[in-house]
Amino acid sequence: MTNNQPNTFTPGAAPAAPGAPERRRAPRIAPLSADIYSSSSAPRESSLNELKAQARKPGEASFFYLDHHFQHNAVKVLPGEYFVADESMVIMTVLGSCIAACLWDSRAHIGGMNHFMLPDGDLADASGRYGSYAMELLINEMLKLGARRETMQAKIFGGAQVMHNFTTMNVGERNTTFVLNYLHTERIPIVSEDVLDIYPRKVVFFPVTGKAMVKRLAHAHPETLVEQERRGNAATVAKSTSGGSVDLF
Repeated sequence: MTNNQPNTFTPGAAPAAPGAPERRRAPRIAPLSADIYSSSSAPRESSLNELKAQARKPGEASFFYLDHHFQHNAVKVLPGEYFVADESMVIMTVLGSCIAACLWDSRAHIGGMNHFMLPDGDLADASGRYGSYAMELLINEMLKLGARRETMQAKIFGGAQVMHNFTTMNVGERNTTFVLNYLHTERIPIVSEDVLDIYPRKVVFFPVTGKAMVKRLAHAHPETLVEQERRGNAATVAKSTSGGSVDLF
């Protein structure tokens, strides 16, 4: 039986700051091996060149690379973007106060991830930066690929308070509350989550198996992380937050 909980490890992690929201987290399980997709009935896998050459829709992630650890093609989802796939690859993002929802159809073996920055915005601004649009977009794109709403399940990540003086806006907490309420309303069960607390996170999602892995990141300059996330520069965020105190992969 496949275990779909995320792998979350916290050895030696620093304690949460006083007054910080409590981090909701899933139970720990054994780490995934790099051959996660190795089986006699392995799903299809496009070449990196094929992925890069395909036309992409507005808001669809398009930063493709080879993940050397998992030895699979990967796509980096920047703030405001999403990605849906039914083939063996890695979907990755880096989060501060933003939320990434990972949805998976357990029967069709189709999965996708979004990355939104705020719960909602101006109705005239239909953008993946806002959860109200990002969630609908992710679900609709999965349905187009053959998924069914009644067999979807969710894993959610992010919503951190990465700056101690950022409490007046409560962006991470608002984002977390939004996605919890949205998924409850849509009757999509949340099978695992790692949200709130004060740490940025790197999230890796495998769209065919529904596996998710998360790593809490150490960062010396949280103000820089917040500003980069606001600008949508997740590639820079990934560089500036590399090498945290939690070993995952």
